[in-house]
Formats: sequence, structure tokens, C-alpha cells
Amino acid sequence: MKTTKIIFGLAVCSWLTGCASPQYPNYFKEDQIIRPYTLASGDRLRIIVFGQNDLSNSYGVDGSGNIAMPLIGTVHAEGRTTAQLSQDITAKLRNGLLRDPKVSAEVDTYRPFFILGEVGKAGQYPFVNGMTVETAVAIAGGFAPHAQRTTANITRLIDGKPVKATVPINQAVLPGDNITITGSLL
Repeated sequence: MKTTKIIFGLAVCSWLTGCASPQYPNYFKEDQIIRPYTLASGDRLRIIVFGQNDLSNSYGVDGSGNIAMPLIGTVHAEGRTTAQLSQDITAKLRNGLLRDPKVSAEVDTYRPFFILGEVGKAGQYPFVNGMTVETAVAIAGGFAPHAQRTTANITRLIDGKPVKATVPINQAVLPGDNITITGSLL
């Protein structure tokens, strides 16, 4: 009888553990969202060099992670914040071109996100600030009939390395994320 109670107790504990909310990796928590944004290929920047209309323009970060500006040539942007990029451009302009350059850099258009799997129309879409996996699915035409609707897989570059995690549907999406909606097991 005692053995039966122990087995029953273990079964109940096992069942309750199975009903618990899933745990998600720490590297996809809010600290990733509040980190300063770092630039990558596909971002479009608005660079303003005060008093220099010929240098002030919109520049795209190319596949090598660089932008190409008149007079100073290529400037490495990938992995840099807009503040760091502004400092780099200022330093290059100060090097024999302008006496006291004032440079401002801001993201004009973020790199796109990608969504695959069980959605209406998989593909590449423009990033929208504040989006979640759920809004990304809506942008991609909604869930397909057999889609898993509570979690998704996201592959994200973190410190230059791709990291994949299963996340809840309300997970924040970042520019450049690859989202995969899997099929349900029904």
C-alpha cells in the first residue's frame, strides 16, 4: 500500500511538472531587447555632417558590413552602435578634411526579419519597432491551418554567433531575426 502511494505521488508530481509553463533561454530575455542596437548588413542609415550637405545622406550597410561615404571611403559599421559609427566618421573627417566636424548617425530603416514555416506567406519583411512573433505572423499572412500557435523558433545573431531558441508567441522580435513557425502534432 505504501509503495502504491509513493508511485501515485510521483505520477501526480510528474503530471503537474508537465503542466508547468515552459522555461525559455535567458539569452532571449528582455536584456537582449534593451541592449544598444548594433548595426548589420541590411540597415539603412541617415548620416548628417553638419554644414556639409554633400556628405549628409542616406547610406546602406553593405554585405561586408561597411558604408561608403564621399571623401573618406568605406567605414566599418557592422557590430557598431550609431554613436560609435558617428565617432568613427568624425575621426576620419577630422584627419585632414574638416577642422571640427559634427556628425550624427541614426537608423533610417532597420534590416528585415525573415519568417518561415506554417504561415500564410513565408519570406522577408520590413522590421517594425515593438513587434512580437505574433505580429510577425500577422504580417506574413497569419498562421497556416496546422501551425503551432503558442511557440516559435527564433534564430538570432548574438555576439556574432547564431543562437536558436524556442520562444513564446509574445516574444519580442529584433531586426534580422529568422522566425520559424512549426506544424502542430495533431
